[in-house]
Amino acid sequence: MDDRTTPTVGDAVAALDRRFPPHLAAGWDRVGLVCGDPAAAVSKVMFAVDPVAQVVDEALGWGADLLVVHHPLLLRGVHSVAATTFKGAVVHRLVAGGVALYAAHTNADAATGGVADALAEAIGLVGVVPMVPDPSPALDKHVVFVPVEAASVVVDAMAAAGAGAVGEYSRCAWTATGEGTFVPSGQARPAIGTRLEVTTVVEARVEMVAPRGRRADVVAAMRGAHPYEEPAFDVLELAAWPGRTGLGRVGRLPAPCTLDDLARTVAAALPATAAGVRYAGPPDAPVRTVAVVGGAGDSELDAVRACGADAYVTADLRHHPASEAREQALHEAATGRRAAATPYLVDVSHAASEWLWLPAAARDLAADLGGGVDTTVSTLRTDPWTGHVPSPGGSVVVDR
Repeated sequence: MDDRTTPTVGDAVAALDRRFPPHLAAGWDRVGLVCGDPAAAVSKVMFAVDPVAQVVDEALGWGADLLVVHHPLLLRGVHSVAATTFKGAVVHRLVAGGVALYAAHTNADAATGGVADALAEAIGLVGVVPMVPDPSPALDKHVVFVPVEAASVVVDAMAAAGAGAVGEYSRCAWTATGEGTFVPSGQARPAIGTRLEVTTVVEARVEMVAPRGRRADVVAAMRGAHPYEEPAFDVLELAAWPGRTGLGRVGRLPAPCTLDDLARTVAAALPATAAGVRYAGPPDAPVRTVAVVGGAGDSELDAVRACGADAYVTADLRHHPASEAREQALHEAATGRRAAATPYLVDVSHAASEWLWLPAAARDLAADLGGGVDTTVSTLRTDPWTGHVPSPGGSVVVDR
């Protein structure tokens, strides 16, 4: 955006939506702008995991114009936001204080550079890919044969219709030259050549990719810019590939370590919490491949096993799913169906596993808005657990 203009809430929302596309959110999720005027000016943006009263106090005290949170305030339908309820009071205080509220939840979990990537990076994983990748967008390849002198005009037209976008690059095209030959009929109106005579033209073969949903627009743009009465072209449907977004991440440690060492690395990387970090498995078990999911992840144990991870770092592991996963792995190891009893489990704080994403998100938004805003990250501990009492006699580790 123009550095000379004052950013607005709408500008911030557009920038956040580009980095954490709403279409990546789970169907049950509610993401995006919760309250606030898109036309309102923004000079200060605070990032936090939870939209709780203390965080709102902090945002108001700092003079924030926008509060970006990970967890939605209004995840389920409501019929009232009266200030007599906690959530209603939060909405009233934000509106009265001129603070807009925006939530990036499961879309930030899945996005490149989001929650899962931040967790994987914090514990030092390399070769990181999505654990459950989203399919890449459906693409076509448009192949067009056009006189060399008209190739740039056709490429421009197709690009304007949506073709040629590859990541952060636009108007991407490949061309090669060759000879095209044809005979116009007696009823044709050839742009080049003569009716009923063989015509040979030096042509460019132009190739561009485009989203499948833009097929009709790209073909229409090509026809409109092409000098021929009947352009020769192909539209090829490209194979689907795993995309760069998706649930969780899996990667390798730079060097193998023990399960206990991994847990200590995780504990050092995450914000401190009362509960700390716990794990399931022998302390000296070797670990090389690690899967991670920020937030609650015990519903993804089957996916972790399918990707072959040695250990799984996530939050909110409940007793029964964790116990069954361990027992199944032990059974497979004992019967020779699997080389090792995996995955070992590393259980962390829900909020701590998601906080790591905030600093990079704050820096990126400031950059996206042209340096026109100040950003900060709340350091309030919003994990609900406030104390921890070790078992008498110290920790007990069962070697399994």
